Amino acid sequence: VSGDSPVLIDRYLRDAIEVDVDAISDGKEVAIAGVMQHIEEAGVHSGDSACSLPPYSLPPEIVAEIERQAEALARALKVKGLMNVQFAVKEGLVYLIEVNPRASRTVPFVAKAIGVPAAKIAARVMAGEKLKDLPPIRRDDAHIAVKEAVFPFSRFPGIDPVLTPEMKSTGEVMGIDRDFATAFLKSQQGGGVELPDGGTLFVSVKNSDKPIIVDSVRALIEAGFRVVATGGTADYLADAGLAVERVNKVAQGRPHIVDKIKDGEIDLIFNTTEGWQSHRDSASIRASAVARKVPYFTTAASSAAVVLAIAARRERSLEVCSLQDYYSASDTSS
Repeated sequence: VSGDSPVLIDRYLRDAIEVDVDAISDGKEVAIAGVMQHIEEAGVHSGDSACSLPPYSLPPEIVAEIERQAEALARALKVKGLMNVQFAVKEGLVYLIEVNPRASRTVPFVAKAIGVPAAKIAARVMAGEKLKDLPPIRRDDAHIAVKEAVFPFSRFPGIDPVLTPEMKSTGEVMGIDRDFATAFLKSQQGGGVELPDGGTLFVSVKNSDKPIIVDSVRALIEAGFRVVATGGTADYLADAGLAVERVNKVAQGRPHIVDKIKDGEIDLIFNTTEGWQSHRDSASIRASAVARKVPYFTTAASSAAVVLAIAARRERSLEVCSLQDYYSASDTSS
């Protein structure tokens, strides 16, 4: 087609689940240190996405296939030391995004979550030792850890905090507990986000997210939240039988949604966008949320996790434990 120059044809995996894998290989044996499921969908920079270890919703057979592929990659690439692999999962198929024969930013999180000095073991392997002669990398599901990114948006008034392929986070925190919902709640608190126990939820989501967001909105209504939404989202939620109040978009005249945010009438925001125009039109909503310190979530998956976290806080009180308490509990359960 083009002589000596190849033609690259690609496509975007819409609404795929991204997965990170950290592994250690000595050239022959491979040890999987952690399989992390991103909460935000593929397309958000991996450094900005929250993630859970172990995966919180992937089927066991998918996780097993991911581990199989990671081990095969490590052997084929003759990796000695740490390796990071990023996968995407959609409709039961596992896609390879990239593989890096080096440590990644996830290693400190993985080491804390499983209680194993992964970097130290990898360094000894790189120096010539064999995995079989080193302490085993144990993994079990007695607890779950959630990594959340920390963003500097509050220091930059007017900035749009929507998550994109461009990394914007400047740090990260970890929440750990026996279940995903509580671990996610702790990660939000650690990152400085206080989820409301009631009040008013504002919802404005792209068309493909409307069917997904219904259950989350219904759960918050049952928990006592009032819901307001703009045009298309309000119509969709109303057609689904949910009690929702319509609010103007900024372009539709005052009072509009930004006025309500600035007046302190909104306590929680679910806002997803698609396309340049939609992204631009809703930028003032997100900027106002940052200024007023209103919790906002810009993907359907993170919004669903928020609903679980709010429910978990109502069902049980949070406990403070040392990391060692979780590791010892894991040893007992295994």
